[in-house]
Amino acid sequence: MRDPAELTNWATAVLEAAEVAPQIARAVAEVLVEGDLLGHDTHGLALLGPYLGKLAEGAVKGRGAPEVISDRPAAALWDGGMILGPWLTREAIANASAKARATGSGTVVIRKAGHIACLAAYLEAPARDGLVVEIYSSDPDTCSVAPFGGREAVFTPNPLAVGFPTDGDPVMIDISASITTNGMSARLERAGKRFPGKWLLDAEGRPTDDPSVFSRKPKGTIQLLGGVDAGHKGYGVTLTVEAMTGGLAGYGRADHHKGWGATVMVRVTDPEAFGGMDAFARQTGWVADACRASAPIDPARPVRLPGERGLERKGRALNEGLSLNPLVEEMIRGIAVKGGVALPD
Repeated sequence: MRDPAELTNWATAVLEAAEVAPQIARAVAEVLVEGDLLGHDTHGLALLGPYLGKLAEGAVKGRGAPEVISDRPAAALWDGGMILGPWLTREAIANASAKARATGSGTVVIRKAGHIACLAAYLEAPARDGLVVEIYSSDPDTCSVAPFGGREAVFTPNPLAVGFPTDGDPVMIDISASITTNGMSARLERAGKRFPGKWLLDAEGRPTDDPSVFSRKPKGTIQLLGGVDAGHKGYGVTLTVEAMTGGLAGYGRADHHKGWGATVMVRVTDPEAFGGMDAFARQTGWVADACRASAPIDPARPVRLPGERGLERKGRALNEGLSLNPLVEEMIRGIAVKGGVALPD
């Protein structure tokens, strides 16, 4: 078990040793550890090594500020200049939140951001502050998901996330337009394991549970949300994410971008500009209670709300310590030795 606060301090020190600006290093470390706290361990500290590698290559930046291309009372477009994405995304949420308090809704779109890690890691704070936050993300340099009916990759998993308050804990939704992610596919392949279902397609378009189709020539692809039977729904979701990111940014797959990054849209809405926060929480709280009260198919597995399990896990980890995935533990030990920044006991 590791202390989350000490892990955050350590990751901050590692990033600062890589010449990342202190405020950016801290934000990135907090977002990565938050991903592990919530259970998204392919998008937590597992990303620290790859981020350090891209910093060393000069493919992403640890200093600077976004270029403001357009700024209106309720909307803005930034060029992130390939600065580390977790810091850019936090800054965008803060900016969009201020716009939402003033106008009811605020949107910030970022082009040329570094990879932004776990989307769920951004949701709790604004939702507890009485705001609705949405995040859409795509990577114009990566293709691993085919359009419905196709067998050649066009898209990334194209995640989206929504967090909103209730009269209790917030609801925190973090999903992809595909059944699984690139990170999980790579992890299972390294471990010699298979997916629990046929979530991928091989190069001929045949469903498979074998993640090694990604390392073959020609490559396989990840299936869209809904799979063979209902993948047209995931197709609609991924096209929506493309429009809300690359479309609004005016920069995406049509530009042949090179570099592991993201095009991001953040939208924040203030319920006070509409029916009011009390009325909003009364409605969302009622729905949350009704879902939990629904008779479960399996009595041992009662109905939960999105994010509920993650918040429970986070609460335990803050009290008892965070247990990292063994592969992540091995990786951060290597980073500590190589970078000369000792891990806390």
